[in-house]
Amino acid sequence: MPLPQTKNASEPVIGLGNINANLRVYIENIPPLPQYQNLTLVNPMQNGDIQQIGQLTGNHWRKIFNVFAKLLFEYNPQNFVTWQNLRDESLLQKQSNTCLLFSGVTFEEIKIGDTNANKSKMITIIMGKTYANKLGIDKHCYWLSESFAINTVKNIIICPYFDYRQLSNIKVTQLVQLIKQLEAN
Repeated sequence: MPLPQTKNASEPVIGLGNINANLRVYIENIPPLPQYQNLTLVNPMQNGDIQQIGQLTGNHWRKIFNVFAKLLFEYNPQNFVTWQNLRDESLLQKQSNTCLLFSGVTFEEIKIGDTNANKSKMITIIMGKTYANKLGIDKHCYWLSESFAINTVKNIIICPYFDYRQLSNIKVTQLVQLIKQLEAN
């Protein structure tokens, strides 16, 4: 279910994961389940939530979570043996360093040199060129290719939607390289 393209500054940030995460991914959709339609803040997921969403909503959300887990596993596998273990045991949970945000963001709301509670650089990922355009962020980014755009001042990456065809394994690797590039700056 798409959200309005912008939000008022007084509206809360809503999503799933750790509100203090250094990797923030913005998506235009919300899982079409009642418990996610009325979120008022960023809620950490619990063990089994991702599996339940996949079972109740079908392939669309399963793909999003799988691609997200593949991205994180390639970026930093931590102590996980497979991306599936990372997905099931850590993705968007309280201890994770990620969040999936549904509330949208404007370019102005993203601060220069933004850091999280641990003083790590925050990286903002906008999922999908069309969504970045709706938010007005695409015009503030340098397009590296048809698939990726970046803003090195505000640590923003625009990437393809988290879907196997749009964000293939090769593009996941490119996205990881861009994240690491922003962290190094």
